[in-house]
Amino acid sequence: MPAHVIDSLFFQDLFGTAAMRAVFDDLALLQKWLDYEAALARAQAQLGLFPLTAAEEITRQAQAERMDTAAIKAGIDKTVHPLVSMIWQLSTHCAGDAGRYVHWGATTQDVMDTAIVLQIRDALRLFESTLDELQAILRELAQRYRDTPIAGRTHGQQALPTTFGAKVAVWLAELQRGRDRLRQAKPRILVGEFGGAVGTLAGLGESEIDALAVQAALMQELGLGVPPIAWHTSRDSLVEYAFLVSTWAALMGRIAHEIIDLQKQEFGEVEEPFEMGKVGSSTMPHKRNPMLCEAVLTLARLTREKIGTAMDTLVYNEHERDWASFQMEWAYLPELSIMAHAALELMLRILRGLMVYPERMRRNLELTDGLLLAERVMFALGGHIGRQAAHDVVYECAMHSIDSQQSFVDTLLADARVAQHLTHADLIHLLDPAAYTGLAADFVDRVLLNT
Repeated sequence: MPAHVIDSLFFQDLFGTAAMRAVFDDLALLQKWLDYEAALARAQAQLGLFPLTAAEEITRQAQAERMDTAAIKAGIDKTVHPLVSMIWQLSTHCAGDAGRYVHWGATTQDVMDTAIVLQIRDALRLFESTLDELQAILRELAQRYRDTPIAGRTHGQQALPTTFGAKVAVWLAELQRGRDRLRQAKPRILVGEFGGAVGTLAGLGESEIDALAVQAALMQELGLGVPPIAWHTSRDSLVEYAFLVSTWAALMGRIAHEIIDLQKQEFGEVEEPFEMGKVGSSTMPHKRNPMLCEAVLTLARLTREKIGTAMDTLVYNEHERDWASFQMEWAYLPELSIMAHAALELMLRILRGLMVYPERMRRNLELTDGLLLAERVMFALGGHIGRQAAHDVVYECAMHSIDSQQSFVDTLLADARVAQHLTHADLIHLLDPAAYTGLAADFVDRVLLNT
């Protein structure tokens, strides 16, 4: 019976995706171990360390479906070792004397480190596919709402007008930076391991075959980068992966939080997808709660905590190898990947069906009765009396308007320091929020040009 939400019969698709669960499935992991052993055998046979027929037989038998997983589990329980029972079984399955060449010169962590990297490579393919789709829908939204005015808010209060397209373009630009970081990081992350017991490859050093040639051939077989030196105690490449994934999830969380805020009835400017049958409350029939966004925000918070675990693996690694930190990756990397991918997929679902209400955005721009454009008035008045003096005058008028609940334009006209320079028509023009979005639309274009 599952004890974790990512495997829950009821909740697994809120906290994960089937595709990413498959990447980190036990049988998938077992196959990665076997892929390593087969690739190592082929690399060594190509270099003449043992017969090609032996490598072919090891490759033929290195199939997860041929393995007795119950026996592997029993072996792990008995030996308290994750790999040796699999090595025994693979060796036994091989015909002739091919089994004697299994795992030649490698150490367990070589296999398991590389298996993790192979899983990460599969995970990144899924992430990149979803990121492509997210980027496309964000581009479409930014373009569609390029010129749609909305109240820009700072400290939770209306500040100045911007456009909804500009808001979306900020998310898009951040997503693009995440893609750029991934492109730069992949050569560092997708590197295999073959160092032997303490990273010296001494086990092959006694042979006539160049150990570095075996290492290079092995990595070519696996399609991974060649490490300059063993990284048994250096976990920074895996931490870099964890950081990238968690930042994507964090961005999804921030977008979700923004939609949650803007969906409140007091705002009513956007709404996550709704269709008949979606229930917001078991007792209040009228509720249209942002349940999908709340799920994304939950995942963003859960993935964030994995970074603390990841950083911990950089610190506590003794001497040339120490599994106390290494084993932490077996737990946190699958959870992080599965939950983060769920956050991206759920956000994709949200953005595809996002309901945007420009008329409500326009209505909210009028809520402060002109106060939203105080800066614009200040600059116009500043042209006559100086910027700081204008700030003080407009500040006094704004505070009086708020306290007296008098319209801002009337308050301004009642002040001789303003009326002397600006007419009623001037102020009506200055207080039009749609005419004061600055370069918001141009910035949208700039982002679209670079994503």
